Amino acid sequence: MSNLDREAVPTLCGGRGFVVAEPVRELLSPRTVKLGESTEVRRLLPNLGRRMVGAWCFVDHYGPDDIADEPGMQVPPHPHMGLQTVSWLHEGEVLHRDSTGSLQTIRPRELGLMTSGRAISHSEESPKSHARFLHGAQLWVALPDSHRHTDPRFEHHAELPVVTAPGLRATLILGEVDGATSPGTTFTPIVGADLSLTNGADVRLPLEPDFEYAVLSMSGEAYVDGVPVLPGSMLYLGCGRSELPLRAGSDADLMLLGGEPFEEELVMWWNFIGRSNEDVAQARSDWMTGSRFGEVVGYDGAPLRAPELPPVPLKPRGRVR
Repeated sequence: MSNLDREAVPTLCGGRGFVVAEPVRELLSPRTVKLGESTEVRRLLPNLGRRMVGAWCFVDHYGPDDIADEPGMQVPPHPHMGLQTVSWLHEGEVLHRDSTGSLQTIRPRELGLMTSGRAISHSEESPKSHARFLHGAQLWVALPDSHRHTDPRFEHHAELPVVTAPGLRATLILGEVDGATSPGTTFTPIVGADLSLTNGADVRLPLEPDFEYAVLSMSGEAYVDGVPVLPGSMLYLGCGRSELPLRAGSDADLMLLGGEPFEEELVMWWNFIGRSNEDVAQARSDWMTGSRFGEVVGYDGAPLRAPELPPVPLKPRGRVR
């Protein structure tokens, strides 16, 4: 998914100087962003107060949207570099096309994982014949310097490992929880899990004390370490936890995001993650001149034009503002 902001603001993030080394309860409110003509998203990362959770650097939550008489998601071809995209649905379908030739319909609780590496372009759209509701999340994972120039590729995993406990069903998106491991390719110590809680559930989920964590609420009434987290909001939890108390006041769906704090400092602008102003400036030039990022075949529409770069050179900095 693209950042469609036509006045894209650079985000300077990464580094361990602002990692919270102890458990905290920091509630992050979303910023509303228009995505195309008919989809509105709630952006949780990057946030005014916090830019990353482990290697997770971008989180959009959208829906549930009634798109019965709407085109639904329509994101024209656009570029990415230096990151992975994670497409995660609870309702609806998204048709993914990319410049490696991938063509895949992603359905609820199936993992669509695109590794941009040095350069890729893709489009995302609701199929012409689509379900009434669209609800999901789109997330980015920053690639470490040792892998950010890797070959681009796309993975689709329809079957994912599941961990269960009374009142809890946890589907592994990336990484490992309680001995279960996702087949999705990762490049840093990271975890992502979809948590379904039944009404009245009161459970404790095992965590890695060296990871920092956050929980995104997708739907329902849930309490994370005693804090009510409303749908479309996210609770940052810091590090130093070996378990996480979860309680449900109704059937509820959450996403657990975590990972080892990302050590490198980054520049994130529009749909690019680099290490310097020169990185993103070159990527923008390559996209606008039709080189490096390849071509998305089959999308009915023109590719996105890149916004103008800000007049002040971008410099990599830390994780929070």
